[in-house]
Amino acid sequence: MELDHDKPHDECGVIGIFAPGQEAARLAFFALYTLQHRGQEAAGIASIQDGVAHIHKGQGLVSAVFNEDNLFHLRGDFAIGHTRYSTTGGSGLRNAQPHVIETLDGPLGIAHNGNLVNAHVLRRQLLERGVGLQTSSDTEVMLHLLTAGNGDWINRLQALMTQAEGAFALTVLTRDAVFGVRDPWGFRPLVVGKFDGGHVLASETCAFSAIGAELVHEVQPGEIVRLDAEGFHVTQGAVPKQRAFCTFEQIYFSRPDSVHQNQLVHSTRQRLGRELAREAPVQADIVVPVPDSGTPHAVGFAQEAGIPYTEGLIKNRYVGRTFIEPTQQLRETGVRMKFNPLGDNLKGKRVVMVDDSIVRGTTSGPLVQMLRDAGAAEVHVRVACPAITDPCYMGVDMASREDLIAGHKTVEEIREHIGADSLAFLSIEALMRGLETDEGYCNACFTGVYPFESERFVQLTLKPKEQFANVWGE
Repeated sequence: MELDHDKPHDECGVIGIFAPGQEAARLAFFALYTLQHRGQEAAGIASIQDGVAHIHKGQGLVSAVFNEDNLFHLRGDFAIGHTRYSTTGGSGLRNAQPHVIETLDGPLGIAHNGNLVNAHVLRRQLLERGVGLQTSSDTEVMLHLLTAGNGDWINRLQALMTQAEGAFALTVLTRDAVFGVRDPWGFRPLVVGKFDGGHVLASETCAFSAIGAELVHEVQPGEIVRLDAEGFHVTQGAVPKQRAFCTFEQIYFSRPDSVHQNQLVHSTRQRLGRELAREAPVQADIVVPVPDSGTPHAVGFAQEAGIPYTEGLIKNRYVGRTFIEPTQQLRETGVRMKFNPLGDNLKGKRVVMVDDSIVRGTTSGPLVQMLRDAGAAEVHVRVACPAITDPCYMGVDMASREDLIAGHKTVEEIREHIGADSLAFLSIEALMRGLETDEGYCNACFTGVYPFESERFVQLTLKPKEQFANVWGE
């Protein structure tokens, strides 16, 4: 069970590095460390030296998977890395990335952030061709599609992009280059940085600070980037579709110090908080965030509303994942393990509790009650994104439609469920104002309108997956 079970979860973070003479894998480790918020289930790094691949991966946090002994053996100028939260395929070590195989053209490795909506179709096609698959991950499917292609790696990546439907930001390792690939809709982020003597690909710009890199290019939808001894080169691998960048990168997933589309995430979240205060004002004494992701939203709300901002909940940042059966009792215990109220700040106060999102509604109620038990006179909940009514098929694990509380309850019913004095979600119109755009984002989880061609998309996502047997029991 995830103690953040009432939050959406991104699938992973990816890294790709060319660093001649600088131990690329070690740099990948430091960069990967900064992407740990994107996945805590598993981590891995693969490198290539003189045409020979080296790889190490394991379950758990980056710091638990790597040490001096195993990093020492990851030699070479080229490396890719991955930190994982599973959405497609089970969470076992078998599905940990990167995946690396040997081909006639040398070693080939791949790390993937996203989710293919037609993975089960592609998987069946490979099995029918006699290709043996060792994992239940859609990433391995893409790896074998690359090996089956013709021409150089650019041509093969272009062919892959015509077959793969869905969200993917890839780093691909070959014997003489590292490639970065972003899907034609641009669902998942991918950026290029430059440092002394080399280049780096990463899911977020926050990874650059760890290795002294600076942003030089945001990979655009449908682009392929090659890192090698001549620098970085950009090729249009597929015709870009209507851009559909995941809104939750701005709302929740990305680190506040990352930059997307020339906007600092922290500043964007403060703007969303200000929009929320304008749209859903309330008479209150203090504004408190649900830390840490609700903090910048709460700061913006307090600034716009003219209500003092203070901490009301202290977060235990050392509580991680647990796979104990997720009973209701454990969920409530998990909230108490993760948060503790500051009674002196709350006693007798009318409190605005600002959160970034509500998914299942299982955390908000215990938090509201925690504030009341600590002496809050009133608790008003404000949510810095619209109500989540529909599931995501593009690599965000946020629950099935049946589990989404806003999918079957009105705002008033949700307010009663969590025990708040009042409740308001940010509207989609205010969300887009806060993002300072009216297009280029995927809001399917708020609207049920998906970026894909509707008939084809429904056929892919609703086709019974049981017919594609998962022999791994995951």
